[in-house]
Amino acid sequence: MTDEHTDSDRETFAHDPIGHAEVRAGMTVEELTAEYGDGGIGASALHEAVDIYSEMLDDDVTNFLGLAGAMVPAGMRRIVADLIRDGHVDALVTTGANLTHDTIEAIGGKHHHGDVVAEDTTPREHDEQLRDEGVDRIYNVYLPQEFFTTFEKHLRAEVFPDLEDEGSVSIQRLTEELGRANTEVNEREDIKEGPGIAAAAYEHDVPIYCPAVQDSVLGLQAWMYSQTSEFMLDALADMTQITDIAYEAEQAGALVVGGGVPKNFVLQTMLVSPDAYDYAVQLTMDPPQTGGLSGATLDEARSWGKLEKAARNASVYADATITFPLLVAAARERIGE
Repeated sequence: MTDEHTDSDRETFAHDPIGHAEVRAGMTVEELTAEYGDGGIGASALHEAVDIYSEMLDDDVTNFLGLAGAMVPAGMRRIVADLIRDGHVDALVTTGANLTHDTIEAIGGKHHHGDVVAEDTTPREHDEQLRDEGVDRIYNVYLPQEFFTTFEKHLRAEVFPDLEDEGSVSIQRLTEELGRANTEVNEREDIKEGPGIAAAAYEHDVPIYCPAVQDSVLGLQAWMYSQTSEFMLDALADMTQITDIAYEAEQAGALVVGGGVPKNFVLQTMLVSPDAYDYAVQLTMDPPQTGGLSGATLDEARSWGKLEKAARNASVYADATITFPLLVAAARERIGE
């Protein structure tokens, strides 16, 4: 005999049937992500993320952006710089690698489309050939190695000398000086590509924190310069400034693109603040089941006190080079930008 149930019998069931997305010519990005809300799995997660991020862009919300992964080499540089210029980022936490690649573009270098494996070669043979040709590969993006030489010269001529006179400086002070130098060289040399992320942050007084700067070519060059000069980085100096921003925020939001150190640095800031994040969105491909922070859900962060109990949050598990532009475009459209 089969039991019969009514909707009122099911305490954990709300009658909210899955709809079927309509896709048509001429749709805007916001209209498309609205259709995602009728679907399930990743579609509904992205729809919720757009809802949350749209609220985060309110002027009363202090926004922290964590940026990890190869987002600059992959072509996401302008999106981040525009968010900064339009007042949607109050603090940026990123990797030394993203700042390195951002600077390379600012001073005239370029990343190029490449192959994961070239025709008629094995993966190893392909990368051995690139090694012989002086080309670095970031999945399907190529970067000629000579741009790192140009980068080193830029740091030694335009960035490090002024900092050397200050002795020990914070990492944020280094990124600030990097932004100034990138702006000046970009304009002086009339570089076709824009001055980028560090430059936008410098121009708009947005601090950039890079807690693992040593893990990058920028960090390597800073270390090498410190061996023959008075220049030195104080890794703890940034902690006061970023925690002050969090402490003074009436409402706070976190957009975390990728995981790693930037994600943790953004979230842990609230551990020494009286409140926690009111909003949070993360875009990642790392699964939560390993227990690693990069894939950890934002609900898990709530247990640590990094998010308010009532915080709105969403985690989208997909390639951030796909979801990040969709998220930003849809949210911007919704708030009328």
